[in-house]
Amino acid sequence: LSSLEPWDLQPEFFDLWPASHGRLCPHLHLPLQAGSDKTLKRMARRTRTADFRRLAAAARSRIPDLTLTTDIIVGFPGETPDNFEESLRFVEEMRFAHVHVFPFSPRAGTAAATFGDQVSPTERRARVDAMEAVAQRSGEAVRRDFLGDVRRVLWEGIEQPANGLAALWSGLTDNYLRVQAAAPAGVDLENRITPARLLAVQG
Repeated sequence: LSSLEPWDLQPEFFDLWPASHGRLCPHLHLPLQAGSDKTLKRMARRTRTADFRRLAAAARSRIPDLTLTTDIIVGFPGETPDNFEESLRFVEEMRFAHVHVFPFSPRAGTAAATFGDQVSPTERRARVDAMEAVAQRSGEAVRRDFLGDVRRVLWEGIEQPANGLAALWSGLTDNYLRVQAAAPAGVDLENRITPARLLAVQG
């Protein structure tokens, strides 16, 4: 399930997973947008970091092996260096498997485009780099938690054609981790779901 607004969910929602007998995958994309309450308020987001923290804890307590992904906007008008540091710390705390990081981009006709205290493009770029570094460390830590596990993988396609004996296939686990595996030339895994043991983190 993707792009569910956090304020639309109650903790009881996550009881659907145990009752689904595997039909619901253990992955949620919950757009956060900022890890600072002051920035969230300026964005008119109807959630705060404490609410998001409680929601993530409720989801993880009910859904085994859950991974969470999110969206973060950096450089929103009025985002001070302290606000940004709060966002960095909160994103690190949440242990997201992946974070889509976007620099704020003014759009004509939107309220945010008229706000004062616009963050310079150079500073927005620097904040993107800093947030992506935190997100990369978080994602790698999450992936390492699953090393040695066997998970169901939906194979999407060949990443490298067979060179000699094997082709390199790419797919997604049931909890939305990108994986690769070698399969003998001539074996067609496309759109198939098979168990796969996760052996190493690469890249």
